[in-house]
Amino acid sequence: MSLESVHQHLRDVAPDLDVVITEDSSATVDLAAAAHGVAPAQIAKTLSIRLRDDVFLLVARGDARLDNKKAKAAFGGKIKMLGMDEVEEITGHPVGGVCPFGLARPLKIYCDVSLKAFDEVIPAAGATNAAVRISPARMAEITNATWVDVCQEPTA
Repeated sequence: MSLESVHQHLRDVAPDLDVVITEDSSATVDLAAAAHGVAPAQIAKTLSIRLRDDVFLLVARGDARLDNKKAKAAFGGKIKMLGMDEVEEITGHPVGGVCPFGLARPLKIYCDVSLKAFDEVIPAAGATNAAVRISPARMAEITNATWVDVCQEPTA
């Protein structure tokens, strides 16, 4: 159902985009980079986050690490990753396939400015072997995302 919800969402908001299905798993940043022939940084990982009673998604470059001070300032408190057992129930997507498209329920989406280093990024697409090639600006546009600066500067 998750993959189909992504297909439906993209048909509705961006019919020109194709979901790329790979034979190999792309459930982690390194696996996704290998499957799509890009550097890990170009993978757009989607983090499922809780702040008190609110849940939201943060999309960042694959090699990015959260900066706790920046995140606390941007989101107004200390954030916490969702437990693996909560992710699919809340997003509708399995761990390794979480993306900002075709969610089970409306969630606030944030995109970290680290994504802007690339003309094209590759977020998952609702399955552990599915992804989309998209510009960061377009991804933010079709998901109504808000841009934030909450990750550490890349080291390389």
